Amino acid sequence: MKGIRFGLAAMSISFLLIGCRSPKPTRTGMRRPAKPNYSKPLPPGVLALEKITDPAELPYFGKGLYNKQRLLESIEFSQGYFRKPSSLRYFPYLDITHERAQQSLEEFKILLMNSDNEERFHGQIVSHFDVYRSIGYNNKGTVFFTGYCEPIYDGSLTPTAQFCYPLYKLPADLVKDPEGKPLGRRTAAGDIVPYHSRRKIESEGLLRGQELVYLKDKLEAFIVHVQGSARIKLPDGSEYRVGYAGKTDRPYTSIGKELIKDGKIRKDKMSLSAIKQFFAARPDELENYLPRNESFVFFTQTEGGPYGSIGVPVTPYRSIATDKSVFPRGCLSFMKTNVPTFKQGGILSYRKFESFALDQDTGGAIRSAGRADIFVGTGPEAEILAGRTQAEGRLYYIFVKDRRTSGTGTFDAVPVARNTE
Repeated sequence: MKGIRFGLAAMSISFLLIGCRSPKPTRTGMRRPAKPNYSKPLPPGVLALEKITDPAELPYFGKGLYNKQRLLESIEFSQGYFRKPSSLRYFPYLDITHERAQQSLEEFKILLMNSDNEERFHGQIVSHFDVYRSIGYNNKGTVFFTGYCEPIYDGSLTPTAQFCYPLYKLPADLVKDPEGKPLGRRTAAGDIVPYHSRRKIESEGLLRGQELVYLKDKLEAFIVHVQGSARIKLPDGSEYRVGYAGKTDRPYTSIGKELIKDGKIRKDKMSLSAIKQFFAARPDELENYLPRNESFVFFTQTEGGPYGSIGVPVTPYRSIATDKSVFPRGCLSFMKTNVPTFKQGGILSYRKFESFALDQDTGGAIRSAGRADIFVGTGPEAEILAGRTQAEGRLYYIFVKDRRTSGTGTFDAVPVARNTE
């Protein structure tokens, strides 16, 4: 995709769904603690990572030694990013130079290709790499993981009675800063004012003539706004791919939260399927709930991908989205959390997930040190899994040690004691 953009994960499907309720009184009359604020802003100038100095606090990396080919491909995408001159502007990050970030990917790739034993692999990482962790939302390392995907929907390049809900191109009056952050709308007089709300854009046809492609379902068009990317199946059987081009400066509101708040869907029953079922039974409610999310997303046609915010393809379960104002772009991370999976018969269950991934994307709901979004893939199954990915966990980053000070050499470490937390 061309131009500066926030990336595929404009919002995760999980952020479309998750909600909160007011704390309920306990039997003793005490109120339950408020829901954790995973997007709690960091103090000005503070970054998300801190270096781990106590070996007892290191995770066990051995479980990340699986499906090496997909991880190698994701590493190579990040290496392509670091070869771009534009990547230089985001380093140093803490004590990590641009050169060290590049070297970390290259040396980890060599280690990965030559490893077939979990314990030895873990030992090599601990011996030759420094490990950093996200401080999380609470300065204790707690990160909330959600999921996002690339949906597949039917559509048309021309409006018809069946396909009448458009996705729009980037309008000329949208103003963004050099990082792609939306600033508002430029008026005819040259002033910058807040962009129109979703309700005003749609009810008054303010973007007429800027249509890119048409979908047959209003909720599906909204979900594409949430995901920031989609594959559109055209009537002739061909495929038209759209990607994120920008968004307005208006605030994002989760319709899942709104439905829970209004008692339409119970929190323990909330899912993307539940939302679809609710609006299928009550299509009149679409005009009540969708405009509550004032933020509006714009699209462009893409080839290949889907792409993350650093301009490289994202890889299922090997790419994550974080807040790029506090996390390092393109670097290698390691996650410990739980993710949903399909068992035999299509039953959803959860499994421990300890995996390496590259930090290649960002999103409107992915804020501060306490949030991360996992790209789970393309299509209907990925859409279900993304909507169910909601779990706390830990997020780590690894960088090769500075040999000028560490004295480390070739990979020859022996296994070390591991933290099985």
